[in-house]
Amino acid sequence: MTEEYKIWMERAEKDLVAAKKSFDFDEYEWACFQVQQAVEKALKAMIIKKEKKLVKTHDLIFLAKEVKMPENLKNYCKEISLAYSYTRYPDAPKIEDIQDRVLDYIKQGGEILTWAKKNL
Repeated sequence: MTEEYKIWMERAEKDLVAAKKSFDFDEYEWACFQVQQAVEKALKAMIIKKEKKLVKTHDLIFLAKEVKMPENLKNYCKEISLAYSYTRYPDAPKIEDIQDRVLDYIKQGGEILTWAKKNL
């Protein structure tokens, strides 16, 4: 499992690129989902490297706490998690301006991935 974290980080980066492409095609909900996946994989990469095990959860807040993420980035995880829930569950609170906010989520996801890479 020593090099597995690199695979997770590579996939995280690909998911973020995919989110940008989805945005370009007006697939806003899908872009939100992809940002969440990118962040989740980056945080799991950090845990895999540190603890030599995969933590099976989709909870970004839990993962952020596990890697001792700075508070401002944890707040991004909260926002991205809300968008993810909206895209996955029909009964989740609707995000009215998702097409306006998805670029923020992509930017936030990029900041999280940058932080994760620096701290691997």
